[in-house]
Amino acid sequence: MNTVKIFDTTLRDGEQSPGASMTREEKVRIARQLERLRVDVIEAGFPAASQGDFEAVEAVARIVRESTICGLARAQEKDIRRVAEALEPAASRRIHTFIATSPLHMERKLRMTPEQVLAHAVDAVTLARQFTDDVEFSCEDAVRSDPDFMCRVIEAAIKAGARTINIPDTVGYAIPFQYGELIRDLMTRIPNAGLAVFSVHCHNDLGLAVANSLAAVLAGARQVECTINGLGERAGNAALEEVVMALKTRRDVFQVETRIDTTQIVAASRLVSTITGFPVQPNKAVVGANAFAHESGIHQDGVLKHRETYEIMRAEEVGWKANKLVLGKHSGRNAFKTRLAELGILLESETALNAAFQRFKSLADKKHEIFDEDLQALVSEDQLDNPRDHYGLIALMAHSETGEAPRARLVLSLGGVEKVTEAEGSGPVDAAFKAVERVVKSGAELQLYSVNNITSGTESQGEVTVRLAREGRIVNGMGADTDIVVASARAYLNALNKLEARVDRVNPQV
Repeated sequence: MNTVKIFDTTLRDGEQSPGASMTREEKVRIARQLERLRVDVIEAGFPAASQGDFEAVEAVARIVRESTICGLARAQEKDIRRVAEALEPAASRRIHTFIATSPLHMERKLRMTPEQVLAHAVDAVTLARQFTDDVEFSCEDAVRSDPDFMCRVIEAAIKAGARTINIPDTVGYAIPFQYGELIRDLMTRIPNAGLAVFSVHCHNDLGLAVANSLAAVLAGARQVECTINGLGERAGNAALEEVVMALKTRRDVFQVETRIDTTQIVAASRLVSTITGFPVQPNKAVVGANAFAHESGIHQDGVLKHRETYEIMRAEEVGWKANKLVLGKHSGRNAFKTRLAELGILLESETALNAAFQRFKSLADKKHEIFDEDLQALVSEDQLDNPRDHYGLIALMAHSETGEAPRARLVLSLGGVEKVTEAEGSGPVDAAFKAVERVVKSGAELQLYSVNNITSGTESQGEVTVRLAREGRIVNGMGADTDIVVASARAYLNALNKLEARVDRVNPQV
């Protein structure tokens, strides 16, 4: 009971962020990194949501061997059977079933009486136990539920065979001290509570997801459900990296451990950011670019004299490297491969390695100093390019001059056919986007355009995120290059390819 299980739901709840939908291949890549991170449970998706999600969960179950693979199911027979089918190849599997227990949800959403909800909960757990001994049950909107009713439902769920009980703060309404009291109260009052591990799943609507999760651990919860970078619908979920490092750094307070390999945290953060197109803010705890940076003279002086004066964690503990300047244009393929391995970047094949190395050589011709962040970006950028993509950038020329309208000329690949297009705009990026739309005519609405520098200096690569919306679908695209106009065009085309691919997801809350 001194170990806290880390249940990662990046692939399920994280994917519910608008624009964060992932393909099967992308889910597998993240799952492999989560396995290297040594998370206890990977919630791979919601198999009943779509055939694509079913296949993604099945693929993750087939490949990951060291973590338990979990699928989400409403308290319905068809959902549970669908999860069981998707998890069949897993070495270790869990079925996670849920039903709402708050008066608001029962009356307005489910249109069920409390007794009907209780019956559905028992039936769902009973059915799930036919497929696995590892069944988790969640009281959706637990924080706004009647504690007495929740005690009845949880006691019945445990009696039916649930061995993990999740008390989610579904709408991010909880305050830490009250949430801790709720967890403690339930564990004390429910007669068979000792037969189950109590879990928490907190949303960040009030910015308290991590604080609430930690309060629950102090109260006796021994599983925390979280996501990489705090990804998730609305304001997101509790951030795995923050929860894990709080438990590790303040072991004197929590007196618990996790099995997480914390040196894999930065690699996981970077991978999720690249695949979803959600950049990590520089001042983000643990994984932000400024998390271990010191500019104040007093702070710099203190750190130089003794690191612990202003640093409570070592950057290397979470995967940051002290020596960031590693390679140049004269570096060979073996040195490149070795450095990638040191960064925890494992490419799937020699073909992928060769493609990444060629992109590295091209970058080294433009940029004198190659940093670890550059290597991570170029490998991720290389993996964003898919030979099956409908749209591709072959060449780009942009012109901007004071007093003249900026213009851009692009050579694009559209389904394997080269097209030349050009346009004017309010700036070179606007001109490039308008040139693309002249031939693509996507009808998409540009909702977000964001630029971040990957490293410092004027030679830095720019990392661009573009969010497009069309017919109710939202996708994010990402591109990186030392030329910000090129990076922008690549990001725009990446988003268009996602729209073209029609990767649909269904929100389990709907």
